[in-house]
Amino acid sequence: MIGYLRAPDSTFQTVQSPPAIESTPDQLAQDELKRRGAIPVHIAIIMDGNGRWAREQGRARVTGHREGVESVRDVAEASAQLGVRHLTLYTFSTENWQRPRKEVNALMSLLVKTTRHELKTLKRNGIRLNAIGDLEHLPAEAQQELRYAMTETADPDGRMTLNLALSYSGRSEITRAVRELAAEAANGELRIDDIDEAAISRRLATAGMPDPDLLIRTGGEYRISNFLLWQLAYTELFFTDCYWPAFRRTQLYDSIRDFQDRERRFGTIEETG
Repeated sequence: MIGYLRAPDSTFQTVQSPPAIESTPDQLAQDELKRRGAIPVHIAIIMDGNGRWAREQGRARVTGHREGVESVRDVAEASAQLGVRHLTLYTFSTENWQRPRKEVNALMSLLVKTTRHELKTLKRNGIRLNAIGDLEHLPAEAQQELRYAMTETADPDGRMTLNLALSYSGRSEITRAVRELAAEAANGELRIDDIDEAAISRRLATAGMPDPDLLIRTGGEYRISNFLLWQLAYTELFFTDCYWPAFRRTQLYDSIRDFQDRERRFGTIEETG
């Protein structure tokens, strides 16, 4: 496009406009997703298959966990760019403490290093870090790094919250909520009639967040493994054989397309006239 500017001597000179910036294939893919349907507000992911991926590569299990961090980075960044508001990752379950001590120590060390290393990236992308679960069971250094990162990224205007479920158990979470309600009722602070679904939800680790719209499980397993048991009541489930270290933004887009093609009725039926 050619534009004109008036020069001081009242003559005209031409100015070449800068060329338009072409969209990348990834930007085009994201634009297509936004046009074709609703983007999930809350996505939860069970990141499974790190060890099996490493074994098939002929490498140590910890290598799979390290490569899985790259998937976390890519999926989190793409989710924020798409407009996902909450991304909850099943990072370490209470059952995972039963794994060999060497592997658990390596995972905790990786958690510390990754939290420290990714802090600038989180802030640059407007991603707020949060952690849910029995965090007091984590090593002191891991707790310290998480607290610092959560404080540093606690921007209320952040475009997405990244929730790490650590030392997490869905049954334990519900049990704690029930105990809180029972104690309040016993102390006369709460009437039995006031205990409803909303009262329970307010006492869960995800209080204030919408329930997940979409749950993704990688690694070819078909179960939810004690993850967000209360919150997944009406969540759409997507299972894939892809191991987590191989799951990147392209696979995320496929799962969202599948979600967009579903009809969510929440127990109701569509009126046919």
